[in-house]
Amino acid sequence: MSTELASGLAAVVGAREITDLTRLSGGASRETWRFVADGRPLILQRQRIGDGRDMGIEAGVLRAAGAAGMPVAELVASGTGDDTPVGASYMVMTAVEGETIARKILRDDEYAEARRALPAQLGAALAQLHAIPVDRVPGLVEQDQIAYYRGVLDSLHEPHPTFELVFRWLEQHRPASPRTTIVHGDFRLGNVIVGADGLRAVLDWELAHLGDPMEDLGWLCVKAWRFGNRKPVAGVGDYQELFDAYAAAGGSAVDPDEARWWEVLGTLKWGIMCIIQCNVHMTGFSRSHELAAIGRRVCENEHDLFLALEGRW
Repeated sequence: MSTELASGLAAVVGAREITDLTRLSGGASRETWRFVADGRPLILQRQRIGDGRDMGIEAGVLRAAGAAGMPVAELVASGTGDDTPVGASYMVMTAVEGETIARKILRDDEYAEARRALPAQLGAALAQLHAIPVDRVPGLVEQDQIAYYRGVLDSLHEPHPTFELVFRWLEQHRPASPRTTIVHGDFRLGNVIVGADGLRAVLDWELAHLGDPMEDLGWLCVKAWRFGNRKPVAGVGDYQELFDAYAAAGGSAVDPDEARWWEVLGTLKWGIMCIIQCNVHMTGFSRSHELAAIGRRVCENEHDLFLALEGRW
């Protein structure tokens, strides 16, 4: 397979020689490979069979984000369909050096300066993303997050009274959405590359859609993405640091109550995702201790949601 894949990669990037082709860890929706094309280190993401998302849209978002000045890997080549030279929809990007493991970023001395810089850098990056005209990337759709996750939870046929309470609270306190922007959809520590100087690239654009820009800010502050640290913004900063940086970089002024609403919704979403990932293991689709352990985190989200509704976040 590697020889065939190397030949396909040579064709799509126009290289004479492909070396050091190595498969990296990847998510459920795509494979990730690192390789060198005529001396240039690159990354391939190739879509897995069964994933129905249009990777061409993701490539369009990545291209637009780079053009807007957002720190991202450069898109070198992309294609969609099972008949591409690499046998599936794909994106090839430049390899960006740095760390993605959140616990290292939050604890290692090497990233002490990065931790100080990240709140402002993350806020500025989101402001750049949300300033991109929505018609710059055809194919993105707007998604009502409450309606979508309401349907997901109903489909699981599991009683979760805490989640029902939170759905009701969210509906009763839903803020107006004066803006519709491109939303990353999974903007958090773990989906960014960080160096000693701070943010180097934003990764994982497959969940991009149209929506309220506060969705990205709220998701970044969800407790799970603090990885044990106390500071609410990705474990590295305070709310006001993020909000001020976002506004200073051209984003709209942030209403803390609106951002909190989206943080509560994000916590609910993550709780439902934990159920889904556990079910993948329990049904035998993919037996995994990691997936089973994630299922045990549902109660953590229920606990956090009670604290949030009581104002003891």
